[in-house]
Amino acid sequence: MRKAILLVFAYLIVTSSFAQVIYKEITSSRLNADRKLKIKLPKDYDGDSNVKHPVIIVFDGDYLFEPVAGQVDYQTYFDDMPSSIVVGIVQGESRFYDGYFDPTTGLPTESGLRFHEFVAEELLPYIDDEYNTSKFRVAVGHDRMGNFINSYIFKEDLAFQAFVCISPDFVGSLRNFVDERLKLFKDDIFYYLATSEKDIPEIRDNILSTHSLIETVDNKNLTYYFDDFENETHYTLVTSAISRSFDKIFDIYNPLREKELEEKVLPYEDTLDKYLTDRYDRIEKLFGITQEISEEEIEKVAKVAEQREDLESLYKLGKLANKIHPKSLLGTYYLAQSAERLGKTKKAKKLYESALELDETNHIDKDYIATKIEELTVALVEVDDEDLEESEEEDDNEEK
Repeated sequence: MRKAILLVFAYLIVTSSFAQVIYKEITSSRLNADRKLKIKLPKDYDGDSNVKHPVIIVFDGDYLFEPVAGQVDYQTYFDDMPSSIVVGIVQGESRFYDGYFDPTTGLPTESGLRFHEFVAEELLPYIDDEYNTSKFRVAVGHDRMGNFINSYIFKEDLAFQAFVCISPDFVGSLRNFVDERLKLFKDDIFYYLATSEKDIPEIRDNILSTHSLIETVDNKNLTYYFDDFENETHYTLVTSAISRSFDKIFDIYNPLREKELEEKVLPYEDTLDKYLTDRYDRIEKLFGITQEISEEEIEKVAKVAEQREDLESLYKLGKLANKIHPKSLLGTYYLAQSAERLGKTKKAKKLYESALELDETNHIDKDYIATKIEELTVALVEVDDEDLEESEEEDDNEEK
């Protein structure tokens, strides 16, 4: 029942999105012709705002634009990816010439090279001039054009930061050098590759051999994903691949998940406040989107700090929470916790008392804070006040 509801919901999103498609033509001096475009803007798009949007360029826009635009609408509705501008290039009968390649290298030549230059030097600047775009661009290609988009990774200045190669028809020696090129990037690059159990045999074999090379690449700036779908053909794998690729490429945009907490946060070598701030700096750098670190995410990371018995991280997370959410008691609570666990009982009690003047969070209420104050009050009575004050003055001086 739930699956049926989701399918109906997805259908409504997709059908409503098509009514908002803009059809345009761009005159190209490289191609000496006009090219038709399909453009889908985000539902919340405002040309007068400062909000920037990633751009997704869809090759073979004749048939691939609609599934991509529908998937983008679906995933942005649930805030699984940032609102993005989708641009489909209508290729029609020009497709063969657009993807024309050197049979030895597999790289574009003649009409294929002109089309390559049209996209990089005319289409992308045109989209940037017309709309509020971020620097993050995704290239999506299938079959012949799935091979073609690889030509952009061999340029020094990247036109795209993410590549979605859906059952690419690798030709020539290109597939043997993709991994070598991916080793060299010093900025973030995302590369997604997909085939299927029932893919065209020759295409599948070439993809698998390319995957075996790419998966050995050791480059911290490369984020690589590979899918080999069961019971899918060369054509039916398209929708699954689009969904999976966007889920992976925009994974960092999503709130912290258990997998990331276990695999990246827990073993992180620096204090955990830095992990959070670096994560959101990366989101801003990649997508041009400024997001505020939520209380919920600070709480998740604080639990990892407790698991690591990392009081320095707990203290710094408290400082971070106070800076971002000054009206909330969350930050002061973590400062009090770290003081209490360090044996600074008097300081912890004062911090808990000051937390009572701030707003509650979803998981920490003032009744709990009051209980903590009572516990520490009892503890203070049991300790010689003069000795306690001396030790805590020393601790405060060390902090300063």
